[in-house]
Amino acid sequence: MASDNESSRREFLGTLSAGVAAAGTLTATSEATAQGAAPLKIVDFHNHYMGPGWTLTNLASVPPPARPAWEKINANLQSESALLASVENAGIAARVINTPTAFIEDSDGRPPQDSHRRINDQMAAVCAKHSGKLHGLATVDAFSGDTAARELTRAVKELGLRGVFVESASPKNDLLLGDKETRPMLKAAADLGVPVFVHPQTDPQLHKRFSRTGRIGLRLARGTINSAALINMLESGAFDEAPKLQLVVTTLAFGGLLLAGGFGDGARIRSDAPALTRRHVYVDTMGINPVTVRAAIDLLGADHVLMGTDWPIVEEKSVAERLAKALAHSGLNAAEQQLVAGGNALRLLGVA
Repeated sequence: MASDNESSRREFLGTLSAGVAAAGTLTATSEATAQGAAPLKIVDFHNHYMGPGWTLTNLASVPPPARPAWEKINANLQSESALLASVENAGIAARVINTPTAFIEDSDGRPPQDSHRRINDQMAAVCAKHSGKLHGLATVDAFSGDTAARELTRAVKELGLRGVFVESASPKNDLLLGDKETRPMLKAAADLGVPVFVHPQTDPQLHKRFSRTGRIGLRLARGTINSAALINMLESGAFDEAPKLQLVVTTLAFGGLLLAGGFGDGARIRSDAPALTRRHVYVDTMGINPVTVRAAIDLLGADHVLMGTDWPIVEEKSVAERLAKALAHSGLNAAEQQLVAGGNALRLLGVA
């Protein structure tokens, strides 16, 4: 049995490596194809919006040299007009927006009382006002058991929100997504047929250990928690309880995706898994890197990769042009390119 698993893992890694190598050797033919293809309908899955009615607390932990950049991010985060302008300026069709409570938590990591309900009411209002351009995800505390399940159900059934945004872990309680405290929310999402977007977050211990390595190290720390949440979901049996669950992680979790894809139940996330047993795990590109996009497609399949940028933390320029080139270099046909650009996101949200 062990040798079978090892053989499967070697075949998987070989296929992945071959796919990435092929992407790197594609020539100007791909660029010509991109230029001649129909325009992509781009739906950016990874965006944040806080709304103007909140007092942001995140600057308290920002080092002085980084404050100007974060002050600009915060201004965009709370500006409806900046959000809408970004859709037009980026040349995309729509943004999927979420609200992280990390921006409004106190020094002990606690958001204001009843914040999740208020966030979801405000999210529904702004998305209804700009229907078609904005699609909203509910925000819940995934680790609050039945409370999270009830609020998610309200947000979807009464407010019309199309998915749920959750953090990967609860560091203060030493919990990961997939632990028993999160099962009611996960079951509710599966029953409602909405995706769960699992976001990276700052873990105090990893932050302390990795901070000496600079910005990349801090991103690795956040990605480590995102990876751990995915692996816990796979290894804890959470998917067995909710086999129809649709889970989205970010590219920061790529190490966890690659590791999971080579072993045990994690092999069921791969594009070559039998359709009836395949896990519904998706990844957002969190930028426009042709190599990362190709690797994600080789692992999960073109039908499980979502275009995302992390606006307004990152403001990508010339999105439509760069994405078209990246997808063409990835060797995708026209239909697959449309899936990654926006088709997969709209399907997950129940819009298409």
